[in-house]
Amino acid sequence: MIIAIANTKGGVGKTTLAVQIAVSRALAGRDVWLIDGDRQGTAAAAIAARSEAERAPGIACAQYPDGPQLRSQVQQQAHKWGDIIIDVGGRDSTALRASLILADVLLVPFAPRSYDVWALEDMASLVDEARSVRDGLNAYALLNMADPGERSTDNSEAAEAVVDVPQFTYLPTVIRRRKAFSNAGGSGLAVSELTPKDPKAIAEMAALMDIIFN
Repeated sequence: MIIAIANTKGGVGKTTLAVQIAVSRALAGRDVWLIDGDRQGTAAAAIAARSEAERAPGIACAQYPDGPQLRSQVQQQAHKWGDIIIDVGGRDSTALRASLILADVLLVPFAPRSYDVWALEDMASLVDEARSVRDGLNAYALLNMADPGERSTDNSEAAEAVVDVPQFTYLPTVIRRRKAFSNAGGSGLAVSELTPKDPKAIAEMAALMDIIFN
């Protein structure tokens, strides 16, 4: 499966999610290739930190911020991998557009802030463009970096707003703003690998993985 984690809006936790998904799948025994489609190279740096710490399993990672190169490499090498995770975005780029043509699943994280919800309209337009030239793109919106409170008004209002964007299916699971995610992401770790463990963070990621892959 090819999964793109993308949003034209920056600061919504795309790279953290991409690393979590890639490492979690590798821990489950899958052959995983993580592609960093951003010139900043944050995902690649996280995986390099994991490699330097000699954590197993190792994660294959490549950086292709150029759209034509990203598309060419994925088309040539897709048969080698069980899952390909593409981290792109922060802006409308050739890498982002290429990922929409390649992906089976598009995961669009957004934070519970009004301007993050508004930015989904930009992604919705890109999804329409991609679907005009290909079939089979499943696009999902995920409330990420959500307020920790179970009854947060901002969380519920953001979720309600997404329902009005028909290009996306809103995922029922929520990833909340937890220190475990930032600590794990910077070291190229899944939250399940951290010590001490955060059971709530682990449960949230497990729920997301179950929805995406099962």
